Amino acid sequence: MAGLTNWTRSGVIATLTIDNPPVNAISQAVRAALVEGIARANADADVAALVIACAGRTFFAGADLKEFGKPSTQPLLTEVVDTIEASAKPVVAAIHGTALGGGMEIAMACHYRIATQDAKLGLPEVKLGLMPGARGTQHLPRLVGVERALDIIALGDPVKAPDALAMGLVDRIADGDLGSAAIRFAGEMAEKPPRRTRDLAAQKVDDGVYVEFAKRNARKFRGLDAPPAIIASVRAATELPFAEGATREREIFLKLRAGPQTEALRYVFFAEREAAKVPVIAGIDPRPVERAGVIGSGTMGSGIAIALISAGLPVHLFERDPAALARGQAHIAKVLDSNVASGRMTSAKADAARALLSCGTTIDALADADLIIEAAYETMAVKQEIFASLDRIARSGAILASNTSYLDLDEIAAATSRPADVVGMHFFSPANIMKLLEIVQGAETSPDVLATAFALAKRLGKVAVLSGNAWGFIGNRMLAVRRKHAEAMVVEGAAPEQVDGVMEAFGMAMGPIRVGDLAGLDLGWSPETSTGSTIRERLCEAGRRGQKTQAGFYDYGEDSKPVPSEEARRIIAEFARDNGVVRREFSDAEVLDRLLWPMVDEGAQLLEDGIALRESDIDVVWLNGYGWPAWTGGPMYHARHVGLSEVVRRLEEMGIGASPALFALARGEPK
Repeated sequence: MAGLTNWTRSGVIATLTIDNPPVNAISQAVRAALVEGIARANADADVAALVIACAGRTFFAGADLKEFGKPSTQPLLTEVVDTIEASAKPVVAAIHGTALGGGMEIAMACHYRIATQDAKLGLPEVKLGLMPGARGTQHLPRLVGVERALDIIALGDPVKAPDALAMGLVDRIADGDLGSAAIRFAGEMAEKPPRRTRDLAAQKVDDGVYVEFAKRNARKFRGLDAPPAIIASVRAATELPFAEGATREREIFLKLRAGPQTEALRYVFFAEREAAKVPVIAGIDPRPVERAGVIGSGTMGSGIAIALISAGLPVHLFERDPAALARGQAHIAKVLDSNVASGRMTSAKADAARALLSCGTTIDALADADLIIEAAYETMAVKQEIFASLDRIARSGAILASNTSYLDLDEIAAATSRPADVVGMHFFSPANIMKLLEIVQGAETSPDVLATAFALAKRLGKVAVLSGNAWGFIGNRMLAVRRKHAEAMVVEGAAPEQVDGVMEAFGMAMGPIRVGDLAGLDLGWSPETSTGSTIRERLCEAGRRGQKTQAGFYDYGEDSKPVPSEEARRIIAEFARDNGVVRREFSDAEVLDRLLWPMVDEGAQLLEDGIALRESDIDVVWLNGYGWPAWTGGPMYHARHVGLSEVVRRLEEMGIGASPALFALARGEPK
């Protein structure tokens, strides 16, 4: 194991340092080295205690991704954890960087834990549809209590070292050099018997604690198998002896691992990383971005500004209308204050972000920006006017980005003399929260401009996906297909609440009819040009323009909750009659098929047209921008799970038909 391990001695204290870059993943070789290290310490009469540490930037940061989906190899992590805990000599974990997943389970198996001030510890397995499977659900309640254990395991978010110290997860924060502090700590513990976590009692709590925890997080847990499994396993820690609880944990873990959700969530994990691998920018250096400009202070523009200043970028926010600018500034201030109040941002970071923002009503103030993002009204004339102005005032080499969600990027770029500097950066609202960023490549967009957009997305904490230039790009083009079929079914006889209920039961937070009401049925509509030829136009003509008017497909009260509307039903029935539509009942299964499979067909066409680079990119768009339930993997993954040939059959059965692109994908199964 030369190169992987380093064994050193400081008097009677031995230190086993693992060096498995970049993140000290717990590979088979690492597991074997840990078992061997414990044996060596126990066999050496001159060693009184052992420190387990890691080289590089972090403690063990989790499992080895190369082993995902492959048969388990000896020694298993459970064997490693049991071996460490059973050591006759005290073992101290010296934690820096992150101790995640199996890394935290190793730390909890050690008899004592010392961490750097900035270290983090966590059990994020739930985000892959799993739970800790190496005594984690049994050890943690014994260290921090049931309530904190449930938060850490079922929510999957890491704990900072000072908080870990306060709750008893670590014993000390290192003062100065971690290695030296760990050796001193081990020296103090050397004369004491090992303090084994398994020997501590996990205090029972009232059943209401579990019920309230599940209720409080019902939205987060909806549809997921792992959270209730975690709750059951943590409960076992309080009700069973350690060995029996560990056996129960392993049974639950293996059942989850064999289930469909973890396979889908692992796919999502890798799909998000794959989306960043764009061939056209491989080896291309991004342009430096030190100052940014944002055009438009509405909800989207102010959200983009918040995202930029929160990431440490100076931003000038331009808005022609002083009143609108004032509203935008107030919104930005309110969001930053809210972030501080909720603990998402420190007061110092919020103050630093505020200091990075300047505002004005003169577009010339953007002249020295390295990147300018336009977030103005969604009409081509407005976009072209703005880009023509930017062409005049922006410095040479500045990147000109449009936040357009539907329009032709090349037509926008044609308003400038530098189309190579123009790129689409489609943020999703609220832009300071939503993770997705569609990066749109125009016909002449330079590779280094694309590389810069991807680098900025990473800086902002966004998941970026490349899209070609087409109406609606990836997400909204598929969304339009779903909306078309949702509204068609309502006209044909399905109730709006049935259509929404089916989609929400599938796992979406909100059904397509409610989404339309929320966004506004009058988007792109005007009374002067309305012909009443669509159900949306009929509703708008009746003053039912969505939630903002308290009437759309549904009625809305002061609480903004949708209520089935007799007036809307009458308008829909009249529209169907006027257009010769014979109304009928729909089964829930038919509603779901008609909402899902035309979208997948559109996805196949996006791939054939070269708008989407890969199927997984389409899934990443829908997972991060539209609330698609992650445990189903995304629309394209879900379709492959059902079988593309079966999807084609169901489309044909509904009389919709499948495109040649989808037929081609189906012929290529499996993938």
